[in-house]
Amino acid sequence: MSVATSSLSRWRQFNALTKPRVIQLIVFCALIGMVLAVPGVPSWADVQLGLIACLGIWFVSGAAAAFNCIVEKGIDARMKRTAWRPTAKGELSDRDTLLFSSIMCAVGSWILYTWVNPLTMWLTFATFVGYAVIYTVILKPLTPQNIVIGGASGAMPPVLGWAAMTGDVGPEALILFLIIFLWTPPHFWALALYRVEDYRKAGLPMLPVTHGNEFTRLQIVLYTWVLFAACLMPFIYRMSGWLYLLSAVVLSVGFCAYGWALWRNYSDALARKTFRFSLIHLSLLFAALLIDHYL
Repeated sequence: MSVATSSLSRWRQFNALTKPRVIQLIVFCALIGMVLAVPGVPSWADVQLGLIACLGIWFVSGAAAAFNCIVEKGIDARMKRTAWRPTAKGELSDRDTLLFSSIMCAVGSWILYTWVNPLTMWLTFATFVGYAVIYTVILKPLTPQNIVIGGASGAMPPVLGWAAMTGDVGPEALILFLIIFLWTPPHFWALALYRVEDYRKAGLPMLPVTHGNEFTRLQIVLYTWVLFAACLMPFIYRMSGWLYLLSAVVLSVGFCAYGWALWRNYSDALARKTFRFSLIHLSLLFAALLIDHYL
C-alpha cells in the first residue's frame, strides 16, 4: 500500500469518527437558527459570520462524536449498526482518537471564541460535555430515559446558531430547541424498536429493553402528539407565516399517523419507516421555516 493510499485510508477512519451524517444535520439546524436570527436578507458580514460559526460548531460536534466512539467502542463492537466504526474494529487506538477529539474541540472552541462570540463558544462546549460525558458516560448506560434527558444536547444546534448571530438566546431559539427536544425520543425509540436485540446484547437500558415493545410504542404516539403542538409554536409566536404552518401540519400529521400505525400494528418494517420519516419530518420542517422566513 502506497503512502498516499495509507494516508487517505487513515483520513477516512478519522472522518468516520465524526459521524458525518449526524454532523450535517446538526450544522443544518444551527444554520436555521442563524438565518432566523437575522431579519431580512443577510449582509455579507452576516454570511461570513454564519460560515465561521458553522465551521466552529462542526469541529466541536465532530469532537464530541469522536469522544463518544472511544467510550462506546465495546458496545459498538457488539451492535451490527455500529460494529464497522474504526474504534470498534480496533483500527484506531484510544490515544489517537482522544488526541483527534481534543484537537477538534480546541480548534472549534478557538474559532467560536475568537471569531464569533464567547457565549456561542461556551454553549457549544456545554453541548459537547452534555453529549460526550453526561449522556454517553452517565445517562445512556443507567436509565431508559437517557434519550429524553440527553436529548437536550441534541436540541442545542439552533440555539447555537441564534447565539452566534445575536450574542444572546431569545425565545425564538428556545422554541426551536423545544421542537428538536420533543422530536428526539420518538425518533430514537423507533430505531430502538427494531434494533432492540442489539441494545439488549450491548447491555443498554433502552426503553424497549426495560419496558417492552408495547409501552415504547405508546410513548412514541404520545410524543408525536405533543410534538405536533410544539411545531405550531413558530406560527403562534409569529416567527413564521402560513407556508410554515401548512408544512408543519402536514408533516406532523404524517408523523402522528406513523406513530399511531406503529402502536396499533407493529412490525420492524414499519418501525424502520417511522424512523426514516422522522428524519424527513425534521429536515422539511426546518426547511419550511427557512423558506417562509424569506417570503
